Amino acid sequence: MTANNNPAGQPSIGSLVAEASESFSTLLHGEIELAKLEVKSSFKHAGTGVIAFATAAVLLVFALTFGLIALAEGLVALHIWRWAAFLIVFGALVLVAALLVLVGIRKVKRVKAPRQTIDTTKATVTALRQAASHEPSHRA
Repeated sequence: MTANNNPAGQPSIGSLVAEASESFSTLLHGEIELAKLEVKSSFKHAGTGVIAFATAAVLLVFALTFGLIALAEGLVALHIWRWAAFLIVFGALVLVAALLVLVGIRKVKRVKAPRQTIDTTKATVTALRQAASHEPSHRA
């Protein structure tokens, strides 16, 4: 017999629990470190993606500017006065913007409160209040 009174030198329950706790702690710390590395990598990729999208948006704005100038110059090539050609392009842009504003207003007006969720939440609160008021007091 050993000093810990266990047959055949087997570890005690206390030492097994301590070893399991230590192993679990080591495993948990390892998982946390792995998660940190994965999140860090994901954020790097996301950041790079956001920068690429922002750069593309800026370049698209510049490209649209040159495209609109080319459109106006095309109207000039059709023997329209230069000032009138640029005014036509400007007017077309204002018209498109106005149409987009109208579409936006219509879409925003369609936004409604989550009526069903509000109703069920109110019903739940009422039921809980009623249940709490009907509960017998536990006074001695």
